[in-house]
Amino acid sequence: MNNNVLARLHQTLLDRLEADADSSYVAALYARGLDEILKKIGEEATETVIAAKQGDADRIIYETADLWFHSMVLLAHQGLDPQQVIDELERRMGTSGIEEKAARSAQN
Repeated sequence: MNNNVLARLHQTLLDRLEADADSSYVAALYARGLDEILKKIGEEATETVIAAKQGDADRIIYETADLWFHSMVLLAHQGLDPQQVIDELERRMGTSGIEEKAARSAQN
């Protein structure tokens, strides 16, 4: 897997934080605020679910790309780096999902 594309996309999203809202879709999304970003993530998640239910591999890939993109918009908006998510996924490697869930429950 090539994480370089994530780093390049993240840099573009950071650049859009300071851009004029009329200059790009992402800049306009940032200008509309957190609730609009969250709405887009919800829409894209729903579209991903529908594509999966339909079993259309190309559509699943397309909608998942939209979901990841908008999730990365959220990360940039919140001052977070996608590498932090990758690091969390790496931390979880080799840990059973059942163990991970149990550890979270014990912390609450």
